[in-house]
Amino acid sequence: MSQASDLAFTREGLYGTTVEATFAGATSFMRRRYSRDLNGVDVAITGVPYDLATSNRSGARMGPRAVRAISSTLSWGTVMGWGFDPFDNLAAVDYGDCTFDSGRPEQIPDEIYHHAKSILDQGTAMLMLGGDHFSTYPVIKAHAEKHGPISLIHFDAHSDTWEDEDGRIDHGTMFYHAAKQGIVDPEHSAQVGMRLFNPNNHGFNVYTAEWVHEEGIEKTVAAIRQAVGDRPCYVSFDIDCLDPSYAPGTGTPVVGGLSSHQALKIIRGLAGINVVGMDVVEVAPAYDVSEITALAAATIGLDLLCLYAYKHCSPQKG
Repeated sequence: MSQASDLAFTREGLYGTTVEATFAGATSFMRRRYSRDLNGVDVAITGVPYDLATSNRSGARMGPRAVRAISSTLSWGTVMGWGFDPFDNLAAVDYGDCTFDSGRPEQIPDEIYHHAKSILDQGTAMLMLGGDHFSTYPVIKAHAEKHGPISLIHFDAHSDTWEDEDGRIDHGTMFYHAAKQGIVDPEHSAQVGMRLFNPNNHGFNVYTAEWVHEEGIEKTVAAIRQAVGDRPCYVSFDIDCLDPSYAPGTGTPVVGGLSSHQALKIIRGLAGINVVGMDVVEVAPAYDVSEITALAAATIGLDLLCLYAYKHCSPQKG
């Protein structure tokens, strides 16, 4: 009996999970079909292989490829902790990567923005695989044009709200600009896992890693829910939110972070929030060990798809 293979190209339908050998085949995210046809598609998974805004170690441009490759080890069907297979109800494709000319860095933010806008304009949501964290800025700009000012749920070691000159491209300042420009609503946003000092929170609700460790997962979930309410929210997960022992493969690691268990429990505790967009960023495979960072990112990406499906696609909950 022949086995399924290369489902990224041979899959016919948009739904369901067919098991394929984890060590072989084309490596789309979660074995979804590669397609630029968004007719009937709920979520497009797309990569932004960009790291020119990195302030420390470069290499996150290779993140989308690494996350896609390791995701093949997760494509089994029902997701532990959720009790359903998101792809039973969620029509998802791998949209491939955003393309741009790295020799024209000043044009790249607009290229990313138009890439995101072209997806959203077709009524399809996004899971973006970064790339450094600046990639989120043009993506949430496109989301805010569709949904209004976004409630941001931001997992990170860094606030990314350091004050900066208008127009600069930096992965540590883009949420300062986003708040200032009305792209995000800081009063109804939550930043989780911070462990690098910033004297100004710019109106964001900040829950440091130390706070999460001391107060626990349930209080963290409750605080996030209180902040965002039922507003359209965008979940952005910088993999350096995790402690380097769980995610060494990133450009700016900081000790004292969340465990992968804490991160997954918090995401799962948010089931039912009005999530409209998602990303996982800052995986830099050159610094990884046995692909554990890429695996953490792929697992978080899958959980974010479950989070979206739970709200928007009426999966069987159990």
